[in-house]
Amino acid sequence: MFNVTEDPVKAGLVDSLNRPGRNATGVTSLSAVLDAKRFSLLHDAVPEARVFAMLVNPNDPAGESTTAAVENTAHAGGYKLVILKANKEEDIDAAFANLDQQKPIALIVIAEPFFITRREQLVKLAAQHSIPTIYSIREFAASDGLMSYGIDVAEQYRQTGVFAGKILKGAKPADLPVLEPTKFEFVINLRTAKALGLTLPPGLVAIADEVIE
Repeated sequence: MFNVTEDPVKAGLVDSLNRPGRNATGVTSLSAVLDAKRFSLLHDAVPEARVFAMLVNPNDPAGESTTAAVENTAHAGGYKLVILKANKEEDIDAAFANLDQQKPIALIVIAEPFFITRREQLVKLAAQHSIPTIYSIREFAASDGLMSYGIDVAEQYRQTGVFAGKILKGAKPADLPVLEPTKFEFVINLRTAKALGLTLPPGLVAIADEVIE
């Protein structure tokens, strides 16, 4: 059983999503697709920004595909994308210091376990440096991050548990299609938007699944 953010086919875990063909199956969040969507939502929130940044962990197996997906989206619109790398606490501090030299800018923090464990640090630095930022899960927005877009984490783990139950009852992993996420959450924190001096477009607020006021 696996629960990964990368494409399990490209990672060599399975032969295909529908027919794994090996002694493994599980759940994938396909983060590259979601991070491209995060770029689009952030652009809608800060349309005046011409430079965007993306914080990635160089040790993340999905990092290369995620970077390529967001770069394609940004460059297609004529925007500059700055890639910042961090896998230690001090790297995150240095990344935000770098961003101060490139304002106006907006930041995407990719879906990656290390960044989720540094949630408080990331949200605090974004506020201190006045950088509009979008994150991967609602817990960031609930902790006063500006926005989040991503999978419903509880639902993903529920799916993983269902798969584990099937395997324990005798199902063969090779016969169980890899599950892709079907439920996503877009959360906006209007308190944070006000603190950043942002007036978010009504249309963007209207499509949010949750608005924190």
